[in-house]
Amino acid sequence: MSDHVGFLRLLRYQRRDLRGDAMAAITVTAYLIPQVMAYASLAGVPPQTGLAVIVVTMVIYALIGSSRLLSVGPESTTALMTAAVLAPLALGDATRYIALAATMALLVGLYALLAGVLRIGFIGDLLSRPVLIGYLSGVAVIMIVSQIGKVSGVDVAGQTIIEDVRSFATNLASSGAHLPTVAIGASVTIALLVLTPRFRRIPIPLIVMLAATAVVAVFDLTSEGVQTVGRVSADNLAVGLPSLASDDLGILLLPALGIFIVGYTDNVLTARAFASRSGQRIHNNQEFLGLGAANIGSSLVGGFPVSSSASRTVIAEASGARTQGYSIIAAALVVISVLAFSDVISAFPTAALGGVVVYAAIRLIDIAEFRRLWHFRRREFFIAVAAVVGVLVFDILYGVLAAIALSVVELLTRVARPHAAVLGQAEGVAGWHDIDDYPTATQIPGLLVFRYDSPLFFANAEDFSRRCRAAIDAADPQPQWFLLNMEGNTEVDITGLDALEEVRAHCADRGIVMTLDHVKSEVWGQLERHGVGQRIDRQFVFPTHPTAVAAYERWVDRLS
Repeated sequence: MSDHVGFLRLLRYQRRDLRGDAMAAITVTAYLIPQVMAYASLAGVPPQTGLAVIVVTMVIYALIGSSRLLSVGPESTTALMTAAVLAPLALGDATRYIALAATMALLVGLYALLAGVLRIGFIGDLLSRPVLIGYLSGVAVIMIVSQIGKVSGVDVAGQTIIEDVRSFATNLASSGAHLPTVAIGASVTIALLVLTPRFRRIPIPLIVMLAATAVVAVFDLTSEGVQTVGRVSADNLAVGLPSLASDDLGILLLPALGIFIVGYTDNVLTARAFASRSGQRIHNNQEFLGLGAANIGSSLVGGFPVSSSASRTVIAEASGARTQGYSIIAAALVVISVLAFSDVISAFPTAALGGVVVYAAIRLIDIAEFRRLWHFRRREFFIAVAAVVGVLVFDILYGVLAAIALSVVELLTRVARPHAAVLGQAEGVAGWHDIDDYPTATQIPGLLVFRYDSPLFFANAEDFSRRCRAAIDAADPQPQWFLLNMEGNTEVDITGLDALEEVRAHCADRGIVMTLDHVKSEVWGQLERHGVGQRIDRQFVFPTHPTAVAAYERWVDRLS
């Protein structure tokens, strides 16, 4: 194993990172305690379960995962999906529900470990930067909408973002917002947006949270209806493997697969987003192992499926985190906090927590990146927009899958109609170049050199054949040799080779010798297995362009 495995990096921990990691751990702890309790309730398990899950999962991921900053544990999407799947199955039986949730986490973990062993992490490479930018922006909007009830005091109930917005608008019109709650939530968000960029070495989120808690206490705002976290307890946790009947296990296999796909997508996209900011690399297969082990750990403490939290990660980054050491420290602080400071934690105003989430969400929306995509290539900009819309309209899984499909289609449109060129020699420039780029370039009489800058496969086979034949037919006078530079044809399939055979036959019909250069050994083997290799003849296949040109000149000399 290399240093992309967490515990190997921690073995070489640098003291200079301790201050940033400690500050981040304090801030993240203040934020995550009420957050994970809320997500546990959202998933349908006791709130204290969230505390046990976050301790276990943060430590496990810190030791196994590849990201230096990612916070793995309870998060809203997998919590919501868990509740949606299990509520109809448990039928109000709390004990059975907990067992089902823990089994779901176990299955998700096993799926992830299997994917890591099979090394199918390459699927993470399908998540292009436009998809990443759009995904995070969509998640940010979901995060903001999920907090509008907490920061406004308006009751919000819905299963989708559209239902949440509709519920908020209806209840706001009928009962209005709770002004003290709005004031606290808005003040926290504004304070974080203004102060955090200016005081990067100070744990501003923690200070703002404590200030909001003090304001609520001093002015007795709880009597005015401001909600707080409430009692924190770690009693009655279920520890050990869940026990379920085989029938229940079979029912959960498919839903667990869906949650695994969503969880891994969330994990790798968020990890890559934060890694790109600091020049780090995320190893897709290691992420499978980290996520799998974290979910199995959650199952062992009676938890539920987990993934990564973009909000906790961005708060850790903003607070100075340098390594996963902050996760280890935060896990210890959670335990200490529950044992020693439960009264302080219980006094945190939920509106202030909502304000922190809104702040974190705003930081995830990268307007500059959307602008860069717009100026670079409009199609990639629209892929990012499609990812945003897909995540909001179709939920995270289907939204990301739709954006990935658009990315693949956009890629196919480019490789299906790649750059192709007739090559010549430009005065003062070494090598052979596109005569469209160098209008004064000259060609050797009787030698037509053509290059097609793409693998040859089903999507561009017809285009390749058409453009080769067009170049041959347009040459005046008719060439004696057609030299195909295959430097860019790094991969072929049978449809592409059928097209190459069409070009060869077109040359043969006109008495033109077809020759090749820069043919990769693997590609030549495929040409031979197809049959077009034998029809071209090995003597007309050259390792480099100069050797091909020299062979043509000798051929002409023999004719003369």
